[in-house]
Amino acid sequence: MNQHHESTGPVGEQQITLRGPAELADALPYLMGFHPNDSVVMVALHGGRGRFGGRLRLGIPQAPQEWASVAKQLAECLIKGSERRGERPDAIVIFLCQDPAQGESRSQTMERLRPLAQHLRTACGALEVPVLEALCISGGRYWSYCCPDSRCCPAEGNQMAMPGTSVMAAAAAYAGIQVRGTLREMEARLEPLNTEMAADQQRALDSAGAELVPKILDEAGRKDVARETLGLARRLMKRLREAPMAAPSASDINDDRLISHDEAAAVILGLQDRETRDKAAQWMEGPEADSALRLWRALSRRCVAPYEEHAAAPLTLAGWVSWSTGDEPGARVALGLALRVDPGYTFAQLLHEACNQGLDPETLRRCLRGERNARTGRRPRPDRTRPRTVRPTATRRRKTTSGSNRPEAAVARRRSGQVSPSRRGSRSGR
Repeated sequence: MNQHHESTGPVGEQQITLRGPAELADALPYLMGFHPNDSVVMVALHGGRGRFGGRLRLGIPQAPQEWASVAKQLAECLIKGSERRGERPDAIVIFLCQDPAQGESRSQTMERLRPLAQHLRTACGALEVPVLEALCISGGRYWSYCCPDSRCCPAEGNQMAMPGTSVMAAAAAYAGIQVRGTLREMEARLEPLNTEMAADQQRALDSAGAELVPKILDEAGRKDVARETLGLARRLMKRLREAPMAAPSASDINDDRLISHDEAAAVILGLQDRETRDKAAQWMEGPEADSALRLWRALSRRCVAPYEEHAAAPLTLAGWVSWSTGDEPGARVALGLALRVDPGYTFAQLLHEACNQGLDPETLRRCLRGERNARTGRRPRPDRTRPRTVRPTATRRRKTTSGSNRPEAAVARRRSGQVSPSRRGSRSGR
């Protein structure tokens, strides 16, 4: 077994030392905030003791012929993204998480994924960053692709630790950190409804589209639609906020009942306009954030077939509010789904990369506050209670130039450390 030490800090100031594959495998859900299913997870390590840094997750591509190119892209994204923050990784840890397919044993799953692990190791090595450990986690067992010793890493794998019995679990419990379940469970809260309501919602979207799309394509009509969309969204947020509290298991069901099909359709289509979406993104902190997040989740669930691509806007807004309020796991899941339904959605791309790099969302919050104050004529208030962030960056804030005060530009500036002009493009919501 490879003996090495990794220090991680998801439990505040406390440091935990992880020794070997067993403790690494057990730590993964605490690093991500959920149990990743069908996922490639890569984590950067820094310094002699292997401090955990940036991390990224991607669904395992189904086609093995895609593995080499995907591995190269993932290695470049993690390593070069870390370099932009002045923290080139000293090593990388890789996790391949997938339960056996029907008729497949756990060991067969591990062997099937071995070429992917090798592609990832080769891609990282080509960028002169070694892979310290590569683990496969499948069906409650784990294997090391880096350890050839069958005495400690047998062909049948090693049993995962019982939940809650490891040093990482104890430290997380002490710090009040919880694992929210599986990735599938978190995604289910954002995926399109699959009930009898879906047909009614589709008809409402068809009807709203026939009415609103011609208006959106007209300059004067677009402004009217934007005003009506934001006004309706505010009313829905107020309705959600004033509703009686429900148990977590019933909260999404209750939220769905509080929003009619026609109301959902009107806001979903209105958010396809980029400027309208950007104004909605200003509900990102304080008492508005919780009700806005509930609304964006509910609207994501209403983007039923054949309107799945329309979910990119509410999913991105859900990811943004989650990130802004310190919920990085929730942000990664929502933004990942946004890119799944529309891989070219620029705002989701930039937010997803910035969140994965552990950047500070305050730059974008400041940009959106400025837009809101300019529109309403309010003076900026002193920032006495800065919202909590997970991993603040040391990058210095730079002055913005005229015309760059858009959400995409703010994220791009923080990502690159440079001032970039606004990316206006079309008004398709990108």
